[in-house]
Amino acid sequence: MLYTQFFIPTLKETPSDAEVVSHQLMMRAGMIRKIAAGIYTYMPIGLRSIRKFEQIVREEMNRAGAIELLMPGVQPAELWIESKRWAQYGKELLRFKDRKDNEFCMGPTHEEIITDIARREVKSYRQMPVNFYQIQIKFRDEIRPRFGLMRGREFIMKDAYSFDIDSSAADLSYEKMYQAYNRIFERCGLNFRAVEADTGSIGGSASHEFMVLASSGEDAIVSCNSCKYAANVEKAEGIRQKVDGLAGKKDLTKVGTPDKRSIAEVAEFLGVPQSSTVKTLVLSNGEGKFVMALVRGDHDLNELKLKNHLRWDEIQMATDDEILSFTGSPPGFLGPVGLKLELDVVADYALESLTDFVIGANETDRHFTGANFGRDFNVGQIADIRLIGAGDACPRCSDGVLEIWRGIEVGHVFKLGTKYSSAMNATYLDKDGKEQVIFMGCYGIGIGRTVAASIEQNNDQNGIIWPLPLAPFHCSVIAINPQKDPEVMTAARDIHDRLESAGVEVLLDDRDERPGFKFKDHDLIGIPLKIVVGSKRLADGKIEYKERSGEETQLLTPEEAIEKVISTVQKACGGGNR
Repeated sequence: MLYTQFFIPTLKETPSDAEVVSHQLMMRAGMIRKIAAGIYTYMPIGLRSIRKFEQIVREEMNRAGAIELLMPGVQPAELWIESKRWAQYGKELLRFKDRKDNEFCMGPTHEEIITDIARREVKSYRQMPVNFYQIQIKFRDEIRPRFGLMRGREFIMKDAYSFDIDSSAADLSYEKMYQAYNRIFERCGLNFRAVEADTGSIGGSASHEFMVLASSGEDAIVSCNSCKYAANVEKAEGIRQKVDGLAGKKDLTKVGTPDKRSIAEVAEFLGVPQSSTVKTLVLSNGEGKFVMALVRGDHDLNELKLKNHLRWDEIQMATDDEILSFTGSPPGFLGPVGLKLELDVVADYALESLTDFVIGANETDRHFTGANFGRDFNVGQIADIRLIGAGDACPRCSDGVLEIWRGIEVGHVFKLGTKYSSAMNATYLDKDGKEQVIFMGCYGIGIGRTVAASIEQNNDQNGIIWPLPLAPFHCSVIAINPQKDPEVMTAARDIHDRLESAGVEVLLDDRDERPGFKFKDHDLIGIPLKIVVGSKRLADGKIEYKERSGEETQLLTPEEAIEKVISTVQKACGGGNR
């Protein structure tokens, strides 16, 4: 491909609304252009990387036995009403009416459509297992679209859906997709982790997120330094270390703590470590149910864990007036001793090994010291309800310690079970002719988001550093002053043609521009391999070869450079165009 025959509208300046590195570089490299908030055009060079990733995804989906189809972006409301998600999904669901006043939505996901297909077409156990997938544009009306392709409203997604006769068979389908996802991100040359995660609004019994590690990642994840355990920090498990026979040695004593509301202030005032205090919070489900949650003072409450433990649909902090009605105290001095009204109390596992601790006295400017479970108050439940942190023990192995990473979610796999098939009556006849409910799984990958995440992980001050499998071109050939020296252009064209014939994707920069201008553009675009053809080196039978990720420039013969590029591409990509 000749540069002068392609279209790469690079920018010198970073757009003012581009906040994260991938957004900045994709705009500057001419990969995307904004049309509206969270909606982008994929420009030619950006689309090349998108298509590269789509091809990897297709190959691995097909390898895992999934079958491609294409479902509509516009979905009728009645299917969402049937699954009970029409009202539940919220304002992210873009709803509209057609000329006949029928209600529709722009699909943010396709569980309803695919379940409808299954109940119409899959009638017998002989037709399963079956797994359908598509690569298609979705729309979610994000309240605050930002970060370019990282959190857009319109986006390209690969979603797959498996159908099985029972839970055991569904587990096998889930494992196939889990392994396929690992292969996909490995082939892309990305540093990633597969982590245990919450099922969220999709639902189901279990899920894993696939996280590309990057310092700019929105999500915190933990992984063990000894075994393969990894989880989203919201899902990461705490260990129950109950110690039998613990008894407090101090008496329960009410002490003054004037204007000391935070754990840090109370601990400093009383001269105790924060780990010897207890943090008390009151929360609501928004529908009249309340709970008091207790966690160690140096820990934080994990609201998602508490919500799941209580099996609430929603969870939120209680208002000051609601707190006052239960405790008689404003926030900052709360505790489970002497409540005005009966309130369920849930304590975190870590409190079981705590004695003689400090806790609020439900009076302004007062706390208790020497507090102990059982003797001074009782809790209704002990549960894992805290956020896990770096240095905590691994819940899977005996000697591992958890580390914290930042990650960008690029893929998510779910064991749906019968959530949608039961709601929408998707059934089949088993080998005995009896009607059974189909078991489902669903599996999503953000196509544009993965490409953007790759840039977040691979860049420097000069621009993008593409992994070869995702690069818009494998190699750039830069002709220095080609209009002044025809031999330079002849040699550059020969290298370009020979590489292309070997299956290497090449961008030949034949522009009449200064060498420095060309070099800056190619560093910005991030093409992994670079060959520079100039008259001075060419007179000695040499050209310059450099990899975008390295500092070293090598002087090679054209034949040596061609051989090196072909070998490098084949090693990283399996041989040029797969």
